[in-house]
Amino acid sequence: QVQLVESGGGLVQPGGSLRLSCAASGNIFNINVMGWYRQAPGKQRELVATITSGDSTNYADSVKGRFTISRENAKKTVYLQMNSLKPEDTAVYYCNIDARKSGLEYGLGYRAYWGQGTQVTVSS
Repeated sequence: QVQLVESGGGLVQPGGSLRLSCAASGNIFNINVMGWYRQAPGKQRELVATITSGDSTNYADSVKGRFTISRENAKKTVYLQMNSLKPEDTAVYYCNIDARKSGLEYGLGYRAYWGQGTQVTVSS
């Protein structure tokens, strides 16, 4: 079983910062892409940022220059540093990984796994 545990969400004033973390555990052989998505009330889930195993990054236009995604492969952890937060960044943030399991399920290839979500609220 693959589990993703997110942390770091909360309430912050506009202009403030937060750092989200997502740690993966379970019978994981390898993780390819790791990323963060978000879903605001009444809106569809949208991509925030992704990072490949080679550390190539991709950001939504709305967060470029403010958010930074990074990963620690040894810890199977992905981070999202969020600076200059705006009220429109308010959403539930979800961690996503593209991972291959070990053991008997190795042959299933890479599959997507999601965290439970962490609330980020930007408000004065």
